[in-house]
Amino acid sequence: MTALSSAGALAGIKVIDLTRVLGGPFATQLLSDHGADVIKLEPPQGDEVRDWGPPFHDEDASYFIGINRNKRSVGLDLAQPEGRAVLLRLLEGADVLIENFKPGSMEKWGIGYEELAKKFPRLIYCKVSGFGAEGPLGGFPGYDAIVGAMAGHYSVNGSAESGPMRIGLPVVDITTGLYCVIGIMLAMHERHSSGKGQFIDAALYDSAMSLMHPHAANYFLSGKIPGLSGNTHGNLAPYGMFKTKTCNVMIGAGNNRSFKRVCEELGVPEMAEDPRFATNGDRIKNRDELNRIITERLAQVDGQEFALKLLKAGLPCGPVLNTAEALNHPHATARGTIVEAGWYKGIGTPVKLSRTPASVKAPPPKFSQHTRQVLAENGFDEASIERLIAAGVLVEKRRA
Repeated sequence: MTALSSAGALAGIKVIDLTRVLGGPFATQLLSDHGADVIKLEPPQGDEVRDWGPPFHDEDASYFIGINRNKRSVGLDLAQPEGRAVLLRLLEGADVLIENFKPGSMEKWGIGYEELAKKFPRLIYCKVSGFGAEGPLGGFPGYDAIVGAMAGHYSVNGSAESGPMRIGLPVVDITTGLYCVIGIMLAMHERHSSGKGQFIDAALYDSAMSLMHPHAANYFLSGKIPGLSGNTHGNLAPYGMFKTKTCNVMIGAGNNRSFKRVCEELGVPEMAEDPRFATNGDRIKNRDELNRIITERLAQVDGQEFALKLLKAGLPCGPVLNTAEALNHPHATARGTIVEAGWYKGIGTPVKLSRTPASVKAPPPKFSQHTRQVLAENGFDEASIERLIAAGVLVEKRRA
């Protein structure tokens, strides 16, 4: 991803973004990185993650800054009929609408998918929710940590000492954002042949359940409830975290050949011939003894050097790095992982296209920064804009 302007693969695609917090904004940032014109319609109070700090830049929290670049912000009160009329004007010529209101909210306002599809048959409507609209939990609010708990994530994360543990990354929200992008791309492809848009149902619950691999697959076959995996792998050994003289490292050996090579690098080639460790099944059965031997061999080893040595030998091994070490790693630099534009600094889009690369065109917008510009582009004259501002339909300063 480059910080220089690039039209992008989605140039010409217009996205109306009614999402807040993480999953939806993460999805629309991916779309905007690749050239879509994303118009972020914020409620009068603004996207609440603008306040999720410190740290802050110019009163916006890092949480907001990390997932809202390349967008234009319009402050709009959809609770007012005139606000919904403005939305309908903005939807003219739009390709995608994405929202994460509580199920039923848009329908109550008369702007749900069924109503909008009559006016805009080519519109792709993506709905992000916690649990979907149907089922015993349908319509309930969904939050990353709570949904992750209910999908079984914490039952396999953690150790006997720690007990079940929350995962330190918002994997449910981010995965839902990725699925939204996939769904939108699928619907846009299908629209080429049908000429019609469609409804995309993206629930955090479904996303969270899809991440339960291999634990769900193991359960389906064995009937055994997976337990806490700690820093090991339920299906492979050796595969886990080990202490060295200088740092922790992760070692993974997915087959007998890799295990033999790891034994050679550890200086114990005979271990590969030990009947206790002959196959992966044997190694799983005798995992504690295997890990004890490996830990003993690594006690006097420099972890960074050992990991690089194994990588060069084609073996999976890596040091356990903190955030600063990971962001400042030479390979992150070589891959263009970090993008900068003026004061803005962030993680670039990992989807790297050769001819139409993603780019940083603008930093995350201030609240309602583009209200007048966007409305003027969509046929509103200056007098109309002023009237809507005076009526509180358009909101230029966040309300408490």
